[in-house]
Parts: sequence; structure tokens; C-alpha cells
Amino acid sequence: MSDALAALKAELARFGADNDAHETARGRRMLNITADTGELLSVLVRFGKARRVLEIGTSNGYSTLWLAEAAAAIDGHVTTLEYAADKAAMARATFARSGLEERITLVHADAGAWLAQAGNASVDLLFLDSDREQYAGWWPQLRRVLRPGGLLVVDNATSHAAQLAPLRALLDADAAFSSSLVPVGNGELLAVRNG
Repeated sequence: MSDALAALKAELARFGADNDAHETARGRRMLNITADTGELLSVLVRFGKARRVLEIGTSNGYSTLWLAEAAAAIDGHVTTLEYAADKAAMARATFARSGLEERITLVHADAGAWLAQAGNASVDLLFLDSDREQYAGWWPQLRRVLRPGGLLVVDNATSHAAQLAPLRALLDADAAFSSSLVPVGNGELLAVRNG
């Protein structure tokens, strides 16, 4: 990682923590991943040679930088979806400063609508860090866009386990997926689509 990128990540992490310490409205919080979650995502992208990464929930772009840095190392690309216009604008400014802008496509859209038009088996790694209440409803589309052998990573799997219970039930009932809960950050649910 370049010194400039490391400094940008540190700046975003500080901004997110400072903002979230006093902001109570969920829509105005950054809700960034932890640095160790970023490190895990980086390893997963590189190890799995995940050249087609989809992130749902961009916020200010902190997690996207971890994904895009790893994707760049394997000639990959990240598409990141953000519904909130103010956060999409922040992320766009972040990416312009990152040196990774050519590796990132930022889409300001509703994730459900975007997923409905996405291609079958078009994603190698899907990082889900958005509106947890929507996950179960998105499940048919999430499942469809993830390629066989692809990996679903869901943030907040321990910190918000009750909100993720409907998605966990769908995953547990689907013989095409094998999953594991990893105690990193706020808990990461990893689910690989078999064969």
C-alpha cells in the first residue's frame, strides 16, 4: 500500500469514528468497517482472485478502498452501490484522491433495482454492508449474480445477528452454499456458492 493510500484510509477511519461518535441518525453515520475487516477483505479478494467485486453499501468509500486496492493487484474491478446521494458524493471525492479511481465504478442507485438487471454469475465476491432489513428480500438476486465458487461476505454478522437472522436462515436452507462466521471486526459471515 502506498503511503498516500494508507494516509487516506487513516483519515477516513478517523472521520468515520468522529462522525459516528456524535451522530445519532443512522442515515448520517458512516458505519465504516474496522481495519481488520478491511485486511480480511483484501486477503479474500487476492486469494480468491476475485476480479469482479460488488460492494453494496459504499458510505464514504473506506471499505471500497480496501477492496479496490486488492482488486488492482490482480487486475480486477470493484462496482460499489450507494443509495444516499450525500454519501455517494463523499465516496466520489474519496476515490478521486485514492489513485484507484480507474478500478472503481460508483453507482448511485437502489441496490434491489440494480441487482435485478445485473447479469447471472457476474460477481466473484459480493460484500454486503447496507440496509440489513433488505437482505432477505434481495436474496434471490444476490444468489443469482454470484458465480459458482463465488464468495458472499456479510458485515455485522455478530453485532447485528438478529437483523441478519432471515438471511442466515435462507443461507442455511440452501444446499448450494457453505458458510462460516468469522469473528473479525463486527463479525463477518462468509458464504461460498458451491460448484
